[in-house]
Amino acid sequence: MERHFERELDSLKTMLMKMGSMAEENFHNAIKALTERNTLLADEVIQNDQRVDALELEIDNAVVDILALQKPVASDLRLIIAGLKINNDLERISDHAVNIAQSVLTLLKSSAFTTYLEIPRMTDISRSMLRDALDSFLHLEPGKARAVLTRDDQIDDLNRSNALQVIGWIHEKNLPVETGLDLIRISRNLERVADLSTNIAEEVVFLTQARVVKHHADEKK
Repeated sequence: MERHFERELDSLKTMLMKMGSMAEENFHNAIKALTERNTLLADEVIQNDQRVDALELEIDNAVVDILALQKPVASDLRLIIAGLKINNDLERISDHAVNIAQSVLTLLKSSAFTTYLEIPRMTDISRSMLRDALDSFLHLEPGKARAVLTRDDQIDDLNRSNALQVIGWIHEKNLPVETGLDLIRISRNLERVADLSTNIAEEVVFLTQARVVKHHADEKK
């Protein structure tokens, strides 16, 4: 029975890493579709989201089975709870990749689309946050997870900067409102990917150290 439980936990970890890989690929391709102005790649991101949704349900069902049949405790229970939350975060990251891809398809129809604002910098930071969050989960490295948390403020600042620039260009340079809104949507979705990567990193700290760091809870004790 114990060996069977261990196999179920290993299977859960494997599915979560597959989920992470798929979400990360969708996010990468959405950004690539933007920078390369590739509508085919944007369409591919939108289509691939169905695979992510299907895997999310498979993981949810696996977690329910483990909780019902094995009644895990201590670190095993923390792993399952963290895995359930990470699964949801990864599915949402893929959703935000789809949102970016949809905005790309609209932007590429506009001749006024001539700037990327701070989006390249946001992309680099959010992509590294997601990669490090997933690595910290794979290798159970709380130090790397905590390092992810320190980068979220940079993304927030860049997102605000993008919004202010767009508003300025609409008024001063006659940037079409719809083009400006699509740029803001992409910026906002990048900010949400960073937030969700932060959530994953927080779950890794909880899993490895049994410490709640969400909303700086560990600093209030």
